[in-house]
Amino acid sequence: MYNDIKLEKGLYNLSGKSFTSALEELDPSSAYSGTPLEKLDAFERQLKRFNIRISGPDCDRVEKFYSSTETAVLFPEFVTRCIRKGFDETVLSSICAAKTMSCSGQYLGCTLDDSEEYTASDQADQLPTASVTESATATVLAKYGRLISASYEAIRQQRLDVFGIMLRSIGVKLAVTVVKDAIAALVEDAAQISTSALTYDDLAKLYGSFDCFDMTTVIASPELASKIAAMDQMKDCSADADGRFILPFGSELIKTSAADNTTIIGIDRCFALEFITSTDLVMETDKLIDRQLDQITVSITCGFRKITPDAVKILKVTSSN
Repeated sequence: MYNDIKLEKGLYNLSGKSFTSALEELDPSSAYSGTPLEKLDAFERQLKRFNIRISGPDCDRVEKFYSSTETAVLFPEFVTRCIRKGFDETVLSSICAAKTMSCSGQYLGCTLDDSEEYTASDQADQLPTASVTESATATVLAKYGRLISASYEAIRQQRLDVFGIMLRSIGVKLAVTVVKDAIAALVEDAAQISTSALTYDDLAKLYGSFDCFDMTTVIASPELASKIAAMDQMKDCSADADGRFILPFGSELIKTSAADNTTIIGIDRCFALEFITSTDLVMETDKLIDRQLDQITVSITCGFRKITPDAVKILKVTSSN
């Protein structure tokens, strides 16, 4: 049971396993099916065990994690989850078709040559060929990170929900930087159309440029997104139940500062982009456990690769309205 788990630093250093994965092996969530704890994962059950409240009116303060040597072991996971939550709340989850773990800093994927026309074949004729080959060039992964300086004395009395929001904001800003790399991968060598003044007709033309694939997503800078939202044709558009702004032809409009003010990107999110990473978010866990918070780093090593070129189209805006 979760009350009997011995928490120690070594749970963070098991090869190929996150802290939560290590906890889940010791305390499987499947054992709690049909109980009041079935909606909690192994980490959340440890918070309950030590009565650490990370939200709500009775939210604890940072120092609650340091009430014992075992509870201190939980603090790095709390920090990582807050930053990851901010990271995952950005547009990355809306534009990536697949996520791949790489064992090195370079990733050599494969490419699909499917340019032959799809037509009916006569009996005994050879069928048109779609060739899958190894990529000629590797995707080089880059490291993105932030150094966080916050002495224990400065944060010990801080409410955990407020401190968590601060950490989430770091995750959001880190993800925006990563998204710039994703945008660059989408734009490179993509088919494009141009306009001198952005109109609804141009958006419709971008939508119509997709053949086999659908334009599920439109990515634009805040400036261009605001111009799209202000178009007369958007008056009847509203956010859906998930808060997504849906254009009249069914595409989700995504606003990101990672895009520039001259480029609108249409993609089929199911086919366009591969997110490659060699690490999850990496924290210096020992320092966090030992209250050495003055020089803490968080980082992720990742890159992006376009999977299906035909699933990406560009609308280039050569001048402003």
